[in-house]
Amino acid sequence: MSVRVRWAIVALVLVVAGAIALWPRDEEAPAQAAPPPEPIKTNLPTCARQGVALETMQGLKATCLADGGVADVAQAFAGPVVVNVWATWCPPCQDELPVLSAYAAEPDAIPVVTLAIESDQSTAIAMLTNLDIKLPALLDKDGSVRKALKVPDALPASYLIDAQGTVNFVNDPRVFKSVADVRKAVGR
Repeated sequence: MSVRVRWAIVALVLVVAGAIALWPRDEEAPAQAAPPPEPIKTNLPTCARQGVALETMQGLKATCLADGGVADVAQAFAGPVVVNVWATWCPPCQDELPVLSAYAAEPDAIPVVTLAIESDQSTAIAMLTNLDIKLPALLDKDGSVRKALKVPDALPASYLIDAQGTVNFVNDPRVFKSVADVRKAVGR
């Protein structure tokens, strides 16, 4: 093989190698990590509570609507507490939440914690804001808390959890229409 042919082969190899190196690829640039989401700003109180954590709810998590953080349900439901389960699509819930908020504002009231189910986070926050509700509010995104409480299909549903962690479904009255209704249910 002549020197000229060898140099031609070397030049051809270099041209092919350069073309391969410079050839555009369909690979996407590595995705940069998204910045952490901005904290949600609401007028809702925090979901953290003091007291003995509820054993039957151990390990369950929910979203705290006050800040979008993860809340320990067992601690949030530490009794005594009234837990009210509601949804944004539930008209009776919209009537009952202000009653519970008025009850919770009384000096001798036990704490009230709300739990939104089957609802979108932003819609739930908007509903609480529009109703001027100032209660700790959780969102059960995966349905695990609803399942643990055995929430009926008809909403709203309220529970009274005592200091020993006993969960009692409130069925008299089924829907609170006045602060007196809440006081009566809590007094039993």
